[in-house]
Amino acid sequence: MVDGFFSSTSGHTNNWAVLVCTSRFWFNYRHIANTLSIYRTVKRLGIPDSNIILMLADDVACNPRNHFPATVYNNHHRLLDLYGSNIEVDYRGYEVTVENFIRVLTGRHDEDVPRSKRLLTDEWSNILIYMTGHGGDEFLKFQDSEEIGSFDVADAIAQMQEKRRYHEIFFMADTCQAATLYSQIYSPNVIAAASSLKGENSYSHHQDGEIGVAVIDRFTYYNLETLERLERGDRATLQGLFNTYNPEMIASNPGIRTDLFNRETDKTFVTDFFGGVQNIELTQTRLNAAPTNPGPAIAPIWRLTIMQKHAAHEGRLRNGHEIACLKY
Repeated sequence: MVDGFFSSTSGHTNNWAVLVCTSRFWFNYRHIANTLSIYRTVKRLGIPDSNIILMLADDVACNPRNHFPATVYNNHHRLLDLYGSNIEVDYRGYEVTVENFIRVLTGRHDEDVPRSKRLLTDEWSNILIYMTGHGGDEFLKFQDSEEIGSFDVADAIAQMQEKRRYHEIFFMADTCQAATLYSQIYSPNVIAAASSLKGENSYSHHQDGEIGVAVIDRFTYYNLETLERLERGDRATLQGLFNTYNPEMIASNPGIRTDLFNRETDKTFVTDFFGGVQNIELTQTRLNAAPTNPGPAIAPIWRLTIMQKHAAHEGRLRNGHEIACLKY
């Protein structure tokens, strides 16, 4: 019972997220808000900043057109500042390129790239890849200067699979004709969702009159309606999330791809990708605490052994951290 309680349903031991906004310029404010909305959600559900690669092609918070400086909102009521005081952007501005995105996924970096800009995953990592921007049939634009194609995405994920860089991947795209972006993926254990099918556009949800532009896209907005209700360890399933997709509300037909995924969506938790997991192994090993000054024998205490798999710089190592717990 103990093992079943602490084990994840997918068998993964750590969660990562790669969140990418590929659009520059003030009128693409909503794409920044889309990405920061997902960023806030995965942090709230337990994925730490150390396991999130955040790529923002523009900094609308500091744009001189911003009527509310140093803020980003995803709703015209402006109740929640997505930018806040605790945000870590790993790639910003002109660092957000197709090359850097592929390097993040495949782990093929120059030696001087810091660990904070690396996706340090292993074969037990579940990864959420979220992308938003302007796209078309099997491509997504990066800053109006270059494009990433569906074959590029497929090949990058194939390299990840060959190098054992993931356990499962949830690929999500919010752009025009978004479903075509995952159409060429062929690697196992990948599930995907997209805002629109081939030949369809994706639309913004609403605009803020004072900010002067749209503040969020429809697909991301309606995903957040479900995600914001979840708590850490929630047992809501991906199928339940997919069932909330309403083409009339989204104004396009969302795409869902499950043929490469080896689990049933009604048995896969949303938090398997949007939340953090930490496997804990309970043992009955005694921990002998030797006092500095000899005295009465110290009663044995139970030991919690937290086993997490971390990717090391030159390989993958399993690190164990022990916590002695006297009393809760």
